[in-house]
Amino acid sequence: MKYKFSQSLKSNIDFQRVYKKGRSYANKYLVMYLLENNQEMNRLGISVSKKVGNSVVRHRITRLIRESYRLHENIFNSGLDIVVIARNSASSVSYYEIESALLHLARLHNILISHI
Repeated sequence: MKYKFSQSLKSNIDFQRVYKKGRSYANKYLVMYLLENNQEMNRLGISVSKKVGNSVVRHRITRLIRESYRLHENIFNSGLDIVVIARNSASSVSYYEIESALLHLARLHNILISHI
């Protein structure tokens, strides 16, 4: 299987488009918006509000989300814009809880490639 690398979703216009036109699912720690982008690769955007904590906390959550996505990106379908929003409850959780929350939302969206 070919390993596809993802890009970051950076511009505000791209985020707004995913919010307006995409579908969303949420769980205790994360909200995930999804929109097809008609490209070969996925684009991942991560949003952590100031309500969640100070900059140290916000950057930690961002790193946890990015790392859990990176380690599992080979089982995600391609051609998607994905925006992950951290909820307030995510401020004090471990990597494993973020990872399982991310995979849970991916399963709800049916964007995981079925395992062999």
